[in-house]
Amino acid sequence: MCAAISRRSAIDGRTSRGVRRLAPLGIAACLASCTSPPLAAGEPHVVDRLPIAAYAAHEACLDLVVGDRLDYRFQSSVPVDFEVRYREANATVSPIVRPHTVGDSDIFQVRVAARYCLDWQAGADGAIIGYRVQVHRGGAGS
Repeated sequence: MCAAISRRSAIDGRTSRGVRRLAPLGIAACLASCTSPPLAAGEPHVVDRLPIAAYAAHEACLDLVVGDRLDYRFQSSVPVDFEVRYREANATVSPIVRPHTVGDSDIFQVRVAARYCLDWQAGADGAIIGYRVQVHRGGAGS
């Protein structure tokens, strides 16, 4: 996704001046989120309050294997677009998609080993999210 945003910004000469001025910030934030190290399994990763700027995104990624269970929950101050996704060959697969929501929780059973990313996309007003993510390793009984 970050590559697509960078590519679009580089080739689309019809963007407005305001967008052109903000584009480097968005690209830098996107690149930073794409290079974040994956969260560790076992202990919960808890974020109580995380501001997301208007039209920006926050991503938390985890390396998961078949049999793992991804236990997540989040809430947002305003509706956001949320998804859990992974890459398989040249495709992006999103087994969980929650458009325009202020919260969700689930325990997702992993069927494909991959790096999974939880992604929150804010709208025009930005958002403040809080979330908790924990990986239960397959066969661990937790």
